[in-house]
Order: sequence, then C-alpha cells, then structure tokens
Amino acid sequence: MAEHAAPDAPVLDAATEAAIESLANGLGYASRSPVLRTPAEHGLAYEEISYPSSDGVPLEGWFIPAEGSTKLIVSMHAFGFNRYGFPSHVEPWKSAFGPGNDTEIDFTLDYKVLHDHGYNVLAFDFRNCGLSGDANGNRMSNNHFETRDVIGTLDYIRSRPDLSSMALGIFARCMGASVAFRAVHSRPQAFDDVTCLVAPLLLSPRVFVEATLKGAGLGEHIDEVDRRFQLLTSRPLADGNVEEWAPSVTMPTLTYGVYDDAITRPYDLENAYAALGATEKDMFWIEDETVRWAAYQYFQRHPQRILDWFDTYVK
Repeated sequence: MAEHAAPDAPVLDAATEAAIESLANGLGYASRSPVLRTPAEHGLAYEEISYPSSDGVPLEGWFIPAEGSTKLIVSMHAFGFNRYGFPSHVEPWKSAFGPGNDTEIDFTLDYKVLHDHGYNVLAFDFRNCGLSGDANGNRMSNNHFETRDVIGTLDYIRSRPDLSSMALGIFARCMGASVAFRAVHSRPQAFDDVTCLVAPLLLSPRVFVEATLKGAGLGEHIDEVDRRFQLLTSRPLADGNVEEWAPSVTMPTLTYGVYDDAITRPYDLENAYAALGATEKDMFWIEDETVRWAAYQYFQRHPQRILDWFDTYVK
C-alpha cells in the first residue's frame, strides 16, 4: 500500500461516506459522455477513422484534412470528455465538475481554427470514452492504460502513407496532457518525430482530490479516498503525479491553466513546468477566472499564442 494510505476503513457518517465513495469511484472508473457534434457543423469535411490501441482496444476518431497541408495536429481530450468535447450544458454532465463548469465544451470549434490556419487535425476518443472500445474493466488507472492509446494513434499515423511524412504536433488537454507526459516517459522513442506539444491544464490526481475535498469541507479524508482509489485501480493517487514524468518531455512544450481554478492548485502545474526536460518551453496563467472551463475555451477565443507555438515548431 502507499505510504499515505490508511490500512483500514474509518467509520463515517452517511453524507461523508457517500461523498468520498463517489469521488473514489468517479476517479477510478471511466464515465462516458456522448459525441454530440461533428466537424461538419462548421463546414469541415472529415473522415471517420478507427484503429487499434497498442494493446488492441478499438479507438474511434476523426481525421480532418486541410488541402495542401503537410502539417498535422493530434488532439487529445480531457477526463470524461471525448473528441467532440463535453456536454456540460445538459445533465448529468452539467453537474459533474462544479459551479461554473456547466457550459458546453465544443472542441470542434478548435478544429475549425486549426484547419483554417492550415493544419490537418486528428482527434480520437480514449478507451472507455466517447465511442471507443471498453477496456480494463472500465477502470481509469492514473493514465497507465491510456498511454497505449497514444502509442496506437502514433502507430496509425505512421501506417498511413498520406500522414506518415507530415510534420506532427500534439494538442493535449488535462488528462490528455498527463497521458502524453506519461507516454513520453514510458516510450520516448515513439515521440522521436513529434515536433512540439501544447499541454494545458496538467493535473495530478491527488492534488485534484485534495482541492475537491477541501472545497467540500472534507479535507481530512484525503487518505481514505486514496485508499479506496487504490483498491479499485491497484495504484495510489500519487502514481499519477505529472511532475514525475515531466523530465522525460524534451520536445518544445507550452502549457497554461486557470490560476484560480477551484479544483486544483497552482503549484501542481508550476512544478510540472519547472521539471520539464525541454529547453524550449513556455507557460502562462489565465487570470480573472475561477473556472477550469475558461482554459478549455481559451484557444477558440484567443488562438494566436497557441498558433504561434505550432507555427514555430511544426515544420
């Protein structure tokens, strides 16, 4: 067991029991959300694609071509999201991430920006998300399993003659960013031809749980949530510490987040940034916001800084 995990379950009142059980299960098991939009809503032609993860799980996605372009951006989504985004304008997803994080996240708007700027886009659903296959008992284990989806995606790109020679960049948000970091750490050679990474909203699960519990007035129960999470996934929350994988990330990397985001703490992103192995790196904070959703919508509202990063390195 992890050093910080309690060996036995404490006796809790009914409300506290329900809250920490819900939190442990919410992190330990995947929760699918529907794919409600397609790139066609923005006039984009696209191809429905399907290919295997490195361990054979069927993954579903879109390839959005930009005529004449030799540059490709791979998009990786957040926890509970899918390639389309997240339907947080309707229940039960509207209540999933707290007050303020309750408007629709539509990543197809991001793909429109990238496409119109001359980038091909490949977006896919991680296992147990969107329309991709079930796997691993529906468990989410600190991004351990999802790294196989990243490797499978890169293998798929290299298997297609029309994509294999393209300059390649990655735009990975939240869980997608953490998965990318862990995948680079575990299989660095698979990223030899990835030119750069944009990785907003990096988040370590123990920091998220601590912030969430504190906000609910249950901060003293962090070790109990950790204990239950480990019983579900065979891994402690600390196994998902993004800072531990960051030294392996040596490609140019840009990250950003919401400084006053209620479900994390600034030091988590700052520590990951400081630990990056990349010599070419940058970071910025979104100020005057308190909701995480502001960062998910940042690119479609203020694209230039991220486009400049891709333009500098994806060539």
